[in-house]
This record gives sequence, C-alpha cells and structure tokens, in this order.
Amino acid sequence: MKDQTNRHGRMFWRHWLQRLGVVACGAAILLGGGIGYYAGALPDHYYVETGGALQLQTALPVTAVQTPSAAATREASLRLFGLFPVKTVSLTPMRRASVYIGGEPFGIRMLMAGAMVVSLSDITGREGTCCPAAEAGIAVGDVIQAVNGVTVHSNADVQEQIAMGAGEPLQVTLLRNDLPRTVTVQPVYSVLHGCWQTGMWVRDSTAGIGTVTYYCDTAGEVYSFGGLGHAVCDTDTGEQIPLAAGEVVGVQVTDVLRSKAGSPGALQGRMVAADEWGTLFSNTERGVFGYLEHLPAGKTAVPIAFRQEVARGPAEIFTTLSGDAPSRYTIEIEELHSADTGTRNMVIHITDARLLEETGGIIQGMSGSPILQNGRLVGAVTHVFVSDPTRGYGIFAENMYAHTLAGQLPEE
Repeated sequence: MKDQTNRHGRMFWRHWLQRLGVVACGAAILLGGGIGYYAGALPDHYYVETGGALQLQTALPVTAVQTPSAAATREASLRLFGLFPVKTVSLTPMRRASVYIGGEPFGIRMLMAGAMVVSLSDITGREGTCCPAAEAGIAVGDVIQAVNGVTVHSNADVQEQIAMGAGEPLQVTLLRNDLPRTVTVQPVYSVLHGCWQTGMWVRDSTAGIGTVTYYCDTAGEVYSFGGLGHAVCDTDTGEQIPLAAGEVVGVQVTDVLRSKAGSPGALQGRMVAADEWGTLFSNTERGVFGYLEHLPAGKTAVPIAFRQEVARGPAEIFTTLSGDAPSRYTIEIEELHSADTGTRNMVIHITDARLLEETGGIIQGMSGSPILQNGRLVGAVTHVFVSDPTRGYGIFAENMYAHTLAGQLPEE
C-alpha cells in the first residue's frame, strides 16, 4: 500500500514537472518571439523632448533605460518587461516644434529638372522600324539632363538638340535612380514625319491638387509649409518627379467624386491662377515643401507629436470638400508601423458619417490632410486602400517635419 502511494506521488510530481516544463518552454518561445518582434519593429532612433524620457506605447511593456551622456545624441536600452534586452537605440533631444494646422487644398505646378522619358516607340525609317532610344539603353522613367553636352530643361530643348545633330550619334546624359549615366543614341530619319527622331517621348512639367498639412514660421516674414505626405510622381511612369522649379496656387473645390471599392474617388476643383501662394523648394518621398508669404486667416498652432506618442484609437483629420475652408472629421488609428520611415506609418479608418456620406472614404486630393490626436499633429493622410476606401495609410508628422527648413535643431 505504501509503495503504491509513493508511486502515485512520484507520478503526480512527474506530471506537474512535465507541465511546468511545457509552460516554461512556451514562455521562453513567447519571450524570444516578443524580443525578436520588437527588435525589428521598433526604430533604431528616436527624437525626444529636451529634458524628457523615451516612453513607448507597445502591446507588451517595453521600457527605455537611458545611458547617461553629455553628447547631443544619446543611447537607451530597450527592455521587454523592464528586464530582457531588446535593442539599443539612439536618442536625439530637441525642442518640441509647433506648427499651424493646414487642411486647405492647393494647386501645384512643377517644372522638372530635365525631361522625363514617359514612353518609347518605334520609328519607321528608310531601312525599317526600330527604337533608337531603347536600343541605346534608355528606359521609361529616365530623366534626360543633357544632349551632346548641352543642358536641357524641356521637351523643346531635347527636340532642338536632336534636330541640330542632323542624324549624327547623340551623347545623351541621363539620371536613373539618381545615378548619372551617358549613352550614345543613333537617331533615325522618320519617313512619316520627315525629321530625325529617337523614339523617346518626354515630359517636362506637371500639375495637380493636394492638401496642405502644416505651416511653419521661418525667418523674416516668410512661412514654409509641407503637404501631400508623399512625392509628386509622373502619371505615366509612376516615378518621382525631379523638381527644378514650382509654384503653389489656391484651389476652389467644386465637386467630389465618391470612392467605392476598386475605384478611388477624387476632389475636383479649379486652380486660381491669381491666388499665388508661394513657391516649392522640394519634392520628396515624404511630401512637397515650399515657401509662402502669408498664412491663411484663423490658423491655430499645435505641437508636433513624436512618433512614440502616436497611439491606436480615436483621432481627427482636417480636409476640404467644398470651397477652400477645411472641416474637422473623425477617424480611428488602427495600426502603427513604428519602424517604417516611409509614407505608410499608420493605418487609418474613416469613421465620420458625414465624410463617408460625401466621399465614401479617402479620395484623391485628400493626401496631406493633417491628422490630429490629443491636441497634437501626429501625421497626414497619404494613400487609400483601393479595395476598401474607408481605410488608408498615413505618415508620421515627425517624418514630414524633418524635411522642412524650419526644423528644430538638436540641442547641444
């Protein structure tokens, strides 16, 4: 009887030890998975307010233990549950910037820095058909900078240099992925048009409508602004347009084409040529930026949120659906992609019944609409989900603001 009791006791403890082993193994796997996830998902650098500490908003508690340093850029150890090291990140203390909320539509007129190749076609010559530009290695999206050493700024400049070459091989300098290269193109005499041609069609300018995200004070009586939240790209090639010069004008919104699944809508309006706002100085993957001589009336200044302060939950956007005056609408921030430094840092969901009724969700032209949460500018609308226009992407305001000339410099 005693042996049987001892045997039951040993079996009982063996059973519980096995269960504890399974639980411990599962916990270790979950812990390792959490550490691995946050090591990849969290960025390697953060801005923090001068005198403040880094505080992260994560599903599992990740705390930052700052390393004392007198340097402008400091380090902090991120630890899961305050115990398990995740990664070491750099911190740059800076004064918190304040900006004026946008939401107004604006018109963009851009002159490219060169001439972008938007299509290639065969030329019918005396000896058959061919595309000299393609044979030389020129591709759609390339930006022609010079022909035979002469800088070109427009379609007309390119055509003039081809004509002046009178059929001789042309040395064409171009940019591809921001890298320069030179190729030799042998023009063909077109029997159809009676002139020398290369088979490349180029564009030197573009125009469109977007939304201002914010305005900033700068030196003197000039203001800078940021808008769109993404680059202006060529409609045919999808390539980012290199900016040579650009102007910004006012826009009157006249109509709205509603979005529906599979077909994004759009703001329709007219550019007011007489209402010149200012000039563009940059077209980047994070938006367009420029100078203004005056602010729209009634602007409100708000602080910019650091990326780690943006949270899932209710927020609001400012956008214009009629005339030129923005209105406030409710949204929900559903996802945050903290490590992403591009234009898709958050997933937003339109929840405002009025906005859904008028637009069906996010529409073209709303890009740049400022996103506010807890009284701070946290980002801007950038993209719509084509399959579900009630949802889309947004960029962190911090990522846009880094590209303005009015950015706050790190504290020394």
